[in-house]
Amino acid sequence: MIQTFFCNWKLLIIKFIVWIRQPRMSDSHLDWTLLGSDLTALILSHLPIASIIRASAVCKLWRSIISTPFFSNLLSTSAHHHPWFFLLGQSNILLKNNQSFAFDPDSNLWLPLPPSFLFPPPHYHHHSLIGSNGLVLSTTSSSRFLFSPILSKSWHLTSPLRFPRSNPLVGVFSDGSGSTKFIVVGGVRFIGGLVDIEDRLDVEIYTPNLDAWELCPPLPVDFRSGNSSQWLCSALYKGKFYVFGIYSCFISAFHLTKHFWTEVQTLRPPGVSFSFLIACRDQLVLAGLCNSPRGPSVNLWRVDEETMEFSEIAIMPQDLLYKLFDGYGDDKFASLKCVGLGNLIYVFNEEYHKSYPACVCEINSGTGKCSWRRIPHLPKPVNQFHKVISFCSTIPLGNILRIGEEEIGA
Repeated sequence: MIQTFFCNWKLLIIKFIVWIRQPRMSDSHLDWTLLGSDLTALILSHLPIASIIRASAVCKLWRSIISTPFFSNLLSTSAHHHPWFFLLGQSNILLKNNQSFAFDPDSNLWLPLPPSFLFPPPHYHHHSLIGSNGLVLSTTSSSRFLFSPILSKSWHLTSPLRFPRSNPLVGVFSDGSGSTKFIVVGGVRFIGGLVDIEDRLDVEIYTPNLDAWELCPPLPVDFRSGNSSQWLCSALYKGKFYVFGIYSCFISAFHLTKHFWTEVQTLRPPGVSFSFLIACRDQLVLAGLCNSPRGPSVNLWRVDEETMEFSEIAIMPQDLLYKLFDGYGDDKFASLKCVGLGNLIYVFNEEYHKSYPACVCEINSGTGKCSWRRIPHLPKPVNQFHKVISFCSTIPLGNILRIGEEEIGA
């Protein structure tokens, strides 16, 4: 009897998903109110986020179910939903040319977003824009940070940094009490229009509910030659904030509770030209461009966080790599970028001429097997940008439903 129940349950989910994804002509033969709210919520939680947005507009009952904390908890604990990939294009000349896009990997769909969802209002004169762990953050001309939950358009201004800076690394984390904080590492300070390369800026940790900054030891001196986000990347993993040199391959970790840096080491697999450190669900992964006798390739390595030893786990199919790039010369791959979260790693081209094409690698948590695929092109029109900001993040359901309310991508 139990087996029959689960067979019927799976069949019901399949019928429901097929029904919600297809145009509805007549659905009088489907009386979903008989299921009850908890069962309906469980079925809806199996849908991709884009389909949940559409489902919330079907009727008041479904809207109320989807808006409950019970449903939000179902989504947050579900293994069916992946973090979204965000790509923001920034113009230094015309603000109206700014664009922002979100990719839902479960729906294999790009959602074009109004810039106001991810860019601060113009009067703040924001500079660097960063996304991390559910927040969008930006430095301002007044030596403060702006931050807002992703897609909420609820911007908050911090008290001034002790050490103003541009292009820092930023990570958002929760301390032992569950309070959200963010850490600001590195960056550069300008004096008379020139970068002060001798200034090792202290690490600063911000606590929003106190509106206070805490000073911590600066980046190790090994990173002095390139201590901004142009030369460095970061990864939050198991209570540490890792800083990695994209070209230098130096790596060190800051303990978020004990407030000290680990010894600087070099993490450079053979043949690697440049690489990015990414925190996945249960491992640190290094993604980098390699030069070998077989030609250029994008490789993935698993990194042991204790020993910093690495082992290769995947190589991107060469046909996918060459679909992201064209032309000749050693520098044609210079615009390659990698970001990721959960069990997804995105490899993409930051150049405009091909409309920022991207591929994604999914790492199976059980087997460790990697599968690659091309993701759809960005929805047109796509402007030419002076700067591209990219990150992956989970998003609270309430913020996602605002997309549906403003009829974006629906």
